[in-house]
Amino acid sequence: MSQWKTTPLYEEHKLLGAKMIPFGGWDMPVQYSGIIAEHTATRQAAGLFDVSHMGEIFVEGQADIILGFLESVTCNSVSSLVNGQVQYNAIINENGGLVDDITLYKFNDQKYMICANASNVDSVYEYLKKYVPSSAKLENQSASWHQIAIQGPKADSILSSYFKSDLSHIGYYKFVLFPFAGEEIILSRTGYTGEDGFEIYSSNPTGVKIWKELLESGKTEGLLPVGLGARDTLRIEAKYPLYGHELDENRSPNQSGIGWIVKEKKTPYPKYEQIISEKKEGPKRKIVAFELQEAGVPRENMPVLDSNGKNIGITTSGTFSPSLKKGIGLALVDSEKIQHGESIQIEIRGQAKSAIIFTQSFIPGSIRKN
Repeated sequence: MSQWKTTPLYEEHKLLGAKMIPFGGWDMPVQYSGIIAEHTATRQAAGLFDVSHMGEIFVEGQADIILGFLESVTCNSVSSLVNGQVQYNAIINENGGLVDDITLYKFNDQKYMICANASNVDSVYEYLKKYVPSSAKLENQSASWHQIAIQGPKADSILSSYFKSDLSHIGYYKFVLFPFAGEEIILSRTGYTGEDGFEIYSSNPTGVKIWKELLESGKTEGLLPVGLGARDTLRIEAKYPLYGHELDENRSPNQSGIGWIVKEKKTPYPKYEQIISEKKEGPKRKIVAFELQEAGVPRENMPVLDSNGKNIGITTSGTFSPSLKKGIGLALVDSEKIQHGESIQIEIRGQAKSAIIFTQSFIPGSIRKN
């Protein structure tokens, strides 16, 4: 048995021949058939991901009380949500940095669910406990929930076929409660790849059942199980940030490249005035994407130089893009240098490699969180 925490699909991963690695305190599959094969399947057909290491924290109570609470700890506008809507948001700490970036699910005025990153579930829960009103109910139900994601252009047809139900009515960043196997599961049109797809929340036994049956029924459509390796290449191509890389406890949402979720609102969150002011004026440095113009594979913590060799930042993520067949990444860079096509250099193992700032989409038609 693993020394790390394991998801209910651990034995299934071993049966599928997955290579396992520690991630955020969990023993998780990094690849099955290979990162490029899994990445390509997700871009061209569909991929199935075990994301049961993510956390589910529920907030319930009187409508105005829990809305005020959620507004006071997050930077996006919770009051704008309608029932059945999902929102990309972030929990702000006392210093204006990030406790975590989250997806927030609104069931109704009295009930919300926070989906937190695996490595941050406990810290999110402990942070929220400090501020939750005594009349509200805050419950970490992560151990009771199973979560898998199916992503890719064929995800809708594969899942609709499996559930024998047309799922096309579920809009982007919307969710429904769906009766299945004697329970109500959550089907959410969300994901972390830049492709269309769904995240499926259920009990643990039902989640294992869906995983096994989906892999079998989707095989003819090209569905493959996908590990953390391709999950990373996919999210970097989609320019999605990852906590511990682009996002951390010391960096504001504006600096982290997610300033678009910073909203002015009646209920202030920590360092509200400072964060709003920074958004208007622009942070001195922020996260931006880059693309190598010559051979090389960038990784995190590599110096970013301008065309004259002056240090202007540091990489936060990097990879070889299977879709573009070149090195790409994300970096924290001086804002004055952020202009599409700006010539920069990435110092890879002591060698300066030519690159450009890339503010456009790497993946045409990619879906963005909103």
